[in-house]
Amino acid sequence: MTSRRRTLLAISVAAFTLTTAIAPSQAQVTVWDPTNYTQNVLQAARSLQQVTNQITSLQNEAQMLINQARNLANLPYSSLQQIQQSVARTQQLLQQAQRIAYDVQNIDRAFQTTYAPANASTSAQSMVAGARERWETSVAGLQDAMRVQAGVVGNIDTNRAEMSALVTRSNGATGALQAAQAGNQLLALQAQQVADLTAAVAAQGRAQALESAERQSAADQGREQRRRFLEPRSSYQPTTVTMFHDR
Repeated sequence: MTSRRRTLLAISVAAFTLTTAIAPSQAQVTVWDPTNYTQNVLQAARSLQQVTNQITSLQNEAQMLINQARNLANLPYSSLQQIQQSVARTQQLLQQAQRIAYDVQNIDRAFQTTYAPANASTSAQSMVAGARERWETSVAGLQDAMRVQAGVVGNIDTNRAEMSALVTRSNGATGALQAAQAGNQLLALQAQQVADLTAAVAAQGRAQALESAERQSAADQGREQRRRFLEPRSSYQPTTVTMFHDR
């Protein structure tokens, strides 16, 4: 073999060896793919959005539970005791009515006796006693009416304080239940005020009715007395009267 051939063979072996050594290194080179990168970024963004949506949903559910808890919370204030006390005071004044009270049977019995029309069999003494009793009953009715009115006026300050407290609680209500309870208590307070007004009107009406009944009875008694005065009597018969006795 000539020296030229040996040189060519050596070059060929070297070239083969270099090619074999370089091939694995070229297989490990990373190639950047823009399309694949964009898809990966979009997928990561979608995953992040899903997590964000889940967090928002959990926050909304938590807020809903908080709102429900507020709606179910009771109002930390009650005016029921004050309202009941006001009603009890007015009711007690009505129950203390003198003589003819607020009772149907009592009223019927009084108009069958004290306020019954005078007749021929009624003695003068009975008519005078009846007139006095009717006058005293009228005075007692006026006194009862004034006492009820004074009690109603006394409840005004209590009602004003309760109304102010309830309005304040209603404005600061944290839920539907508290607002509803405050509204119900305000309605109860208004009902109590209407009851006070009804009691005052009833007491005043009773006093006026007693006064009117007294006038009617007095008029009837006056007619009976006039009839007796004008009734024909037996003629005068003179009789002998001894005024001085001889000693």
